[in-house]
Amino acid sequence: METSRRSVLKAGLASTAAVAGLTTVLSTPTTAAATPIRQNPFTLGIASGDPWPDGFVLWTRLAVDPVAPDGLGGMPSRAYAVQWQVATDSHFHHVVRAGVAVARPEHAHAIHVTVQGLQPGREYYYRFRAEGHVSRTGRTLTAPARGTTPRELSMSFVSCSQFEHGWFTAYRRLAEDHPDLVLHLGDYQYEYTKGAYVAPGGNVRDHDGPETTDLASYRQRHAQYKTDADLQAAHAVAPWLVVWDDHELDNNWANETPEKPEDGFLARRAAAFQAYYENMPLRASSKPRGIDLQLFRRVKWGELATFHMLDTRQYRDDQGCGDGYKDCPAAVDPKRSITGERQEKWLIDGFRRSEARWDIIGQQVFFAQRDNNSGPLKVTSMDSWDGYVASRDRITRGWVDARVRNPVVLTGDVHAHWAADLKLDYDDPTSRTVGSELVCSSITSGGDGADSATGSHPWFEWNPHLRFQNNLRGYVNTTITRQSLVADFRTVRKVQTKDAEVFTRSQFTIEDRKPGLNLTADTPPAAAAARTLAAADDTVAWETARP
Repeated sequence: METSRRSVLKAGLASTAAVAGLTTVLSTPTTAAATPIRQNPFTLGIASGDPWPDGFVLWTRLAVDPVAPDGLGGMPSRAYAVQWQVATDSHFHHVVRAGVAVARPEHAHAIHVTVQGLQPGREYYYRFRAEGHVSRTGRTLTAPARGTTPRELSMSFVSCSQFEHGWFTAYRRLAEDHPDLVLHLGDYQYEYTKGAYVAPGGNVRDHDGPETTDLASYRQRHAQYKTDADLQAAHAVAPWLVVWDDHELDNNWANETPEKPEDGFLARRAAAFQAYYENMPLRASSKPRGIDLQLFRRVKWGELATFHMLDTRQYRDDQGCGDGYKDCPAAVDPKRSITGERQEKWLIDGFRRSEARWDIIGQQVFFAQRDNNSGPLKVTSMDSWDGYVASRDRITRGWVDARVRNPVVLTGDVHAHWAADLKLDYDDPTSRTVGSELVCSSITSGGDGADSATGSHPWFEWNPHLRFQNNLRGYVNTTITRQSLVADFRTVRKVQTKDAEVFTRSQFTIEDRKPGLNLTADTPPAAAAARTLAAADDTVAWETARP
């Protein structure tokens, strides 16, 4: 496998020029009357996603002027034939599936190809051709066959990439780590106009266009993010499972309620959902229908792992007490839900039916309790599961009652690495641990951040089930086997400077049938001067301003 991994780092991260010599293998019919596209239309890269045992989704979108204000990428208003190929080798000597998809202007010239009939648990390579131009090569995988337990899965998860706040170096470093699967847990893009959301130290680049409120502006914003070479590299290295959080639409939106009163919010929601689908490697089952998009879904990796991908935005009750950090009676109202009744039932039913060694819940906002108060009041975030305590209790009890073997919650949103033991009773430090939560930092959101010693955060004293926190930017790599899940919290020193190196800040291991986190490696802060998070007031500021 080592040879294959080295070869894909050359092929999967190659530029379009690197595959120019392969163009004769693909030939796309042209229409004599049509004006040919003379510029490269694959400026937004390629992607794959939602793998199953005999296939996956392939994605691309044609654009010659990606940030054109009409959101159509400078493409003429006509359909284009796009050829695609899937091969077992990066040089396409053995093509096993091929076909033609049609990129239409009403879908912003995006295509979603459902590939089937492949072998389970295999590595494949793919590419596209349109109008004489060939895309880069991507690497992807099919899921293992049902009833089988693969030896290992390398899975990375990420969230929160604010284009203005820094360079997407962490995406590039993730690609170089060569995972087999990537989970994106939300805030893939941000809705703000240029300069409306400024990182400490200032922004390093600007958003194009206005705040995203209509279909053209959401398409333009997605396209601008997709032009980033580091993000394209991360998409090209492995299949992705994506879910949104709030900024794909509007900060802290809840169901049909925007953060601030605004006319036309449902039209804005429909536009954001359409643009999201157009720009993500999602199955056809996720095609939006007006203001609705079916995003929660389940992906099985043989019997090693089941990924329950949640949507904690579209169906939630509005945040209690006006949002923010509050001691709020609504937080414990048993009728309130962050998932909605149908999704909650679906999730708990999935626990009951699961035969996986690891049940992994991919979702958006902090799951464990975080009481931000040293006194008798319980001051928690109304935007997280703390604002929906009964909903969290029902789901936690659901996996306990179903005797889920190894429940693990994955989280984004808060712009810092965290790790926590999960409890049925967070107010009793001696109560048994029933699961684990791993939280990834942002790719860039919040700017450079700062290092801090493990356990130095003041919330650890008030919440002993919290095990780790670090405010550098980065992502989390996991290695999942029959015996354990090992999580490496990967961090970069700077995001406001290009091409920073990456290092593992801490490593935790979860052992099979032993819920809870074991610290197995920790890198001390580089210098005492970097420990800038000693004050509780500071931590509230960087998490509540615009997380």
